[in-house]
Amino acid sequence: MSATAPDPLDDPRAPLTRERTHLADSRAALRAMREDVEALDIKDVAANWVNAQVLTRQIDERIKALADLSDTPLFFGRLDYLHAPGAEQAEGAEGERFYIGRRHVHDADGDPMVIDWRAPVSQPFYRASKKDPMDVGLRRRFGYTGGELTAYEDEHLSDPSETAATSKLLQQEIERPRVGPMRDIVATIQPEQDEIVRSGLGGTVCVQGGPGTGKTAVGLHRVAYLLYAHRERLARTGTLVIGPNRSFLHYIEQVLPALGELSVQQATVDDLVAHVEVRGTDEARAAVLKGDARMAEVLRRALYAQVTMPTEPIMVVRGSRRWRVPAYELEEIVRGLLGREIRYGAAREALPQRIAHAVLVQMERAGEAPDDRVQDAVARNSAVKAAVKAVWPPADPAKLVLRLLSDGEFLAEHAAGILDEDEQKAVLWAKPVRSVKSAKWSSADAVLIDEAADLIQRTHSLGHVVLDEAQDLSPMQYRAVGRRCTTGSATVLGDLAQGTTPWATRSWDEALAHLGKTEGVIEELTAGFRVPTDVITYASRLLPHIAPGLTPVASVRENPGFFEVRAVDGVAEVVTACEELLRNEGSTGLIAADARVPALAEALTAAGIGFLAPGEETTEQTRLTLVPASLAKGLEYDYVVLDEPRAVVDGEPDERTGLRRLYVALTRAVSGLIVTHTGPLPEQLAG
Repeated sequence: MSATAPDPLDDPRAPLTRERTHLADSRAALRAMREDVEALDIKDVAANWVNAQVLTRQIDERIKALADLSDTPLFFGRLDYLHAPGAEQAEGAEGERFYIGRRHVHDADGDPMVIDWRAPVSQPFYRASKKDPMDVGLRRRFGYTGGELTAYEDEHLSDPSETAATSKLLQQEIERPRVGPMRDIVATIQPEQDEIVRSGLGGTVCVQGGPGTGKTAVGLHRVAYLLYAHRERLARTGTLVIGPNRSFLHYIEQVLPALGELSVQQATVDDLVAHVEVRGTDEARAAVLKGDARMAEVLRRALYAQVTMPTEPIMVVRGSRRWRVPAYELEEIVRGLLGREIRYGAAREALPQRIAHAVLVQMERAGEAPDDRVQDAVARNSAVKAAVKAVWPPADPAKLVLRLLSDGEFLAEHAAGILDEDEQKAVLWAKPVRSVKSAKWSSADAVLIDEAADLIQRTHSLGHVVLDEAQDLSPMQYRAVGRRCTTGSATVLGDLAQGTTPWATRSWDEALAHLGKTEGVIEELTAGFRVPTDVITYASRLLPHIAPGLTPVASVRENPGFFEVRAVDGVAEVVTACEELLRNEGSTGLIAADARVPALAEALTAAGIGFLAPGEETTEQTRLTLVPASLAKGLEYDYVVLDEPRAVVDGEPDERTGLRRLYVALTRAVSGLIVTHTGPLPEQLAG
């Protein structure tokens, strides 16, 4: 691998000059593509106002997708093929050169100047190697400063005399300081990551990845790839990224737009199940039980218990004729609908039509010739409507859950054999609640209401769902997510060692079962690209105590990073540590137990150091973020000061959860970490 490959021209700068010229020409071509779209006139194309609005929106989205971000490289690599694609075996076939970038760019003649990183011809940029060059003679990587092309680096994959070496530009890109939101990794995707990114739409993939393995980026880039490969289908069915909290979603929200994808929605699980206002909280045991998958059967029993078998016949009067449907026939209809196991609401809607059909059969036997209009009229008959209301009453999901959680006898009746008496007492509200609006619903209650709503009416399914930080979901939350992709697929991302809820996932097989995706494939990422070697080695001391048997992350970075454990006398020295790290380029995070955040905020303010809350975008002027440990998951900073590890552990209800929270906090740094402590460190961190 050479950073300055020889060139036939005498001027050693000629290759770099030519590449800069191609960059300038590509930017001009992209600008022309954008101008062409902006100049489109749809006045004579749109048939009506609705079509015009749809076309206008599509054009606006296309214009946004063709935006040229000045500080974002338009292309980051080049492939020189030995042969023309599809002609590898043809004697004398001339190879082609392709520039690999974030989006496709073509010139005025339609010839490609930049190839989308997701195109099949781009795949060897990520997977070709000395052992398997994939018909690539040369792979070139480009280095940028801002938006300016400043360096290049070549690998001659088909040259046996050149030994494989670590790409310095690749290392520099991975270690580049982080200011602002999360960025894409299209220039640094590794072969094992690329396999997951390019996996098909039809299958669900679960990615177990330790800190710094790039699992979140892999999940987002898989969405971008699927939108490229299956755009029409996903445009109809929709895609969704689910994150653990708003801070996390804000942090990742620019990744897909930077890749030209603007249509992907983002939400938390709480957003998905927001049928009621959440104003209350549960004790840990109650939350665990409410999140237990057994609650789904309790809800199903309680809902269908409202269906009662008819004991009286129905008399339908039409004109001078009376038509009688006996009770036993009505019972057969009701049992038939129950036996089909269709949604409660759908069955209720079908019931009057079934009764009307029974009446029409009698009419036909009597010599009449009723049509569909007659059947609809009979279904709307007051006697039929009254019978349906009595036999199959309407159901409200929130009212159903309200009754289960406030009526001990009702819960006992439908939880018999599922929850024992102690468990039933744990989920019951201490005080009775009068109405849905006055209830102080918890997050777990909202998930139960969502389950009940799906039992009544089927939840809309999307084409693909990405679920990040999945290890913290309860079984009932997995079911809520699974309902959103029953006819689609999912990408599940997480790390069992970072599970910090009382109901944290025990195994990915179990999680996939609750999600309804038992056929899902589990992949494991163990190569760490973000966390420095010394930091991940220190944090991995906790793994035997929090996730026995899990493979530790092995950092592949040549730079070991900066790491120090520092005993301090108080918060003033914690502030000093922050000041030291802020002298470096990039972002700094001060992570502390939630209870210690106010005191640290006061100390920073007194020292005149500006700081942000998680989710707020860092700038060159304000590069310090004060992070409660409970919100640190999924975030990353160039440098981190971790305050008082023992307090992080003690801030959780049990030691294992506390140690997992500490593991998360220890692994947020990209370039350096200072651990400050006044009291003793947790014994699990002893060397």
